Amino acid sequence: MRRPPKATPFASILLGFAMCLAQHSTAAGPQQQASQSSEAKSGGAQSVVYTNKTYGFRFALPAVWKGYSIIVEGWDGERYSKDGDRESGPNETGPQIVIRDPRWTRENPREDIPIMIFTRSQWKRVEEERLVVSAAPVGPDDLGRNSRYVFALPPRYNYDDLPGADEVQEIINHHPLHAF
Repeated sequence: MRRPPKATPFASILLGFAMCLAQHSTAAGPQQQASQSSEAKSGGAQSVVYTNKTYGFRFALPAVWKGYSIIVEGWDGERYSKDGDRESGPNETGPQIVIRDPRWTRENPREDIPIMIFTRSQWKRVEEERLVVSAAPVGPDDLGRNSRYVFALPPRYNYDDLPGADEVQEIINHHPLHAF
């Protein structure tokens, strides 16, 4: 049984501040090697591909996502022992890449595509329920992996039911992430 993280006032403030900063970031940081490209799919339809060379994956998007933006955030998780006790010490963290629909505006936000990035050892702890990254009773969904990283979709990422949520789900249903 997953244990939801206990929120403290300080943690809530810190999380709110981090989310606010993330909303203002529209490009990958200098440590990120990323690129956008368009390519033909079978049948002549165009798609847009986000490539992240830093972590080693590509993500295919429909043509209407041309001009998307990338927001670099982070995830935070609590560590638990094999006995289910919360371990002392700092929380475990990792990167999260958010692909933002180019039609998104402050006045009319649309659903984002968040991709959590885990090392293989972190992912093993997630699977063992020894690393909890959400208050949801389920863990993240595995989107793909390479030799170093596991890419996952956060649980309940679309519970805000923003416009475009059905479109994002359709994108996810087509297994758009290809690790290399």
